[in-house]
Amino acid sequence: MAWEVRFKEGVCLPQIGWWLDARRAQARSFVSHAHSDHIAPHKEIVATRATASLMRLRMSGKRHETILDYDQPWAAGFGCEMRLFPAGHIFGSAMLHATTEQGSLLYTGDFKLRPSLAAEPCATPRADVLIMETTFGLPRYAFPPAAEIEGGIVDFCRQALADQVAPVLYAYSLGKTQELLQIVGRAGLPVMLHAHGFKMTQRYAELGMKLPPYALLNEHAYAGHVIICPPMSGQSEPLTWIHPKRTAVATGWAMDRGAIYRNGCDAAFPLSDHADFPDLLAFVDRVQPKIVYTLHGFAREFASTLRARGIEAWAIGQQNQMDLSLG
Repeated sequence: MAWEVRFKEGVCLPQIGWWLDARRAQARSFVSHAHSDHIAPHKEIVATRATASLMRLRMSGKRHETILDYDQPWAAGFGCEMRLFPAGHIFGSAMLHATTEQGSLLYTGDFKLRPSLAAEPCATPRADVLIMETTFGLPRYAFPPAAEIEGGIVDFCRQALADQVAPVLYAYSLGKTQELLQIVGRAGLPVMLHAHGFKMTQRYAELGMKLPPYALLNEHAYAGHVIICPPMSGQSEPLTWIHPKRTAVATGWAMDRGAIYRNGCDAAFPLSDHADFPDLLAFVDRVQPKIVYTLHGFAREFASTLRARGIEAWAIGQQNQMDLSLG
């Protein structure tokens, strides 16, 4: 019997009784990472130590936690052995590899194949069934080389500081803030973090990540610093008092025309913690699955691309496929 894969606000594997990144509270769910759209108050979770720690920081309440190191085997019941592998998305992010008599299955969660300055290198274990996120599943999303993106960010900040203008980089507090800190901090630029990102960065340091110096954003001492803050903070208190400022957003959607105007920024840099289109294809080539299920973003389009390459692939999680069972 083949793996049964269901989707309804998260992936469900009914044969073994586990959910994967369920968005509503479940009895048991694997949590790939601690971004808010991947966590819920489950009764029991499987996660890495870093993900469980960051999840505690973002969500109150008690839950039973099974903490696994990368590549540590764990008997999950129903004849299933689970292992976690690094996903390269944010610090502690993981993919789930499950093996039963039906064969092997790999669920990526959010992942990035390219190296990250603030996450473990992504692994590519082989599996019969692959469930993968496809946020940037169109050919136009081919990101420039990392050195080019990072160099552009550093140049933007240096020029603003030289003009005696505060450079403000908009990025999510968990994951992207820490990657930006690594980029500009390693370039020798002083950095201040918004309180949300500061709290997450402190937890990164407690979990063992080495980071450049940083300080909490200070209304009276921000001059001469690069400021990193969540995107929405630029339009509301307390950041309205930063003046003059020059703003930039760090997102893979910077590849889209009009990204600067949509984000209300002076610049946009395609720094992403997701795989781009070439890396999505490369990932499938390395895993060598017999069947692929695609999730999120351009899932239907990427599944079509894979079928054109001779790989059985189907999009799940689409509006017309809720509760669809695929055997």
